[in-house]
Amino acid sequence: MINSYILSVTTFVYGLAVVAYVAAWAFENRSAGKAATIITWGAVAANLVGILVRWFESHQMGNGYIPLSNLYESLVFFSFAIGAVYLAIEMRFKTRAFGAGTVLLAFIALAYASLSPEIENKIQPLIPALQSNWLTAHVISCFLGYAAFAIAFAVSVVYLIKHGKEGEDAKPASTFIPPAETLDELIHQTVVFGFFFLSVGIITGAVWANTAWGRYWGWDPKETWSLITWFIYAAMLHVRLMRGWQSKRLAWFAIAGFAAVLFTYFGVNLLPGLHSYQ
Repeated sequence: MINSYILSVTTFVYGLAVVAYVAAWAFENRSAGKAATIITWGAVAANLVGILVRWFESHQMGNGYIPLSNLYESLVFFSFAIGAVYLAIEMRFKTRAFGAGTVLLAFIALAYASLSPEIENKIQPLIPALQSNWLTAHVISCFLGYAAFAIAFAVSVVYLIKHGKEGEDAKPASTFIPPAETLDELIHQTVVFGFFFLSVGIITGAVWANTAWGRYWGWDPKETWSLITWFIYAAMLHVRLMRGWQSKRLAWFAIAGFAAVLFTYFGVNLLPGLHSYQ
């Protein structure tokens, strides 16, 4: 189908953007950095076109639903969300220091989608439980949150690489890397953004669960781990606000939180449950 071809090409465009960001970082080359940003804009635009074409094709087949219903479709949207949120942050903070790591995550998500079972790559009729407008609100909210947490993870890795040694001052080892205070604020703001959307995702998911299964909460593995992830990031924001945690401790917190996100997304699919990404 046309959408699969577009998304396959988009995967390689993300990969090219990663190479450009690495070159910009390794050689502190502004031209390579600008090229990386332009390529990423192209990848995100193509990613969105792929989603819209798949949506249009589903209408042509008589199914007519926004493509967010299975692992393949969620990974495609996840890669788009990572790229779009990253570009917004790059424009806001005027730095490309964590572009390589962030766009790499978008590349991996889309590449992994191509490895999904063929049945998931094909457009299929929705099962009754997924035939709800809450599908759109719940999935988009969750994955905007996941995308922000992915970026916080990438920024944390950059922080620990350049500023993680005990006794090291806030000056970056490279002019390409922002000061420690800027990276610290980036981690905080992206986590706040992600925490808000994860909260919205959990609430809309509970309402949707009540509509589909007659209860708001059933301690399904995905529900349980979503709540655990929420508590990890809630604790992170709490210790920053109340105890003034910053720098290395906050970076490690963000990395642990993203590990919980990955388990919530992938790990729990190995356990029996009611959710669809299996």
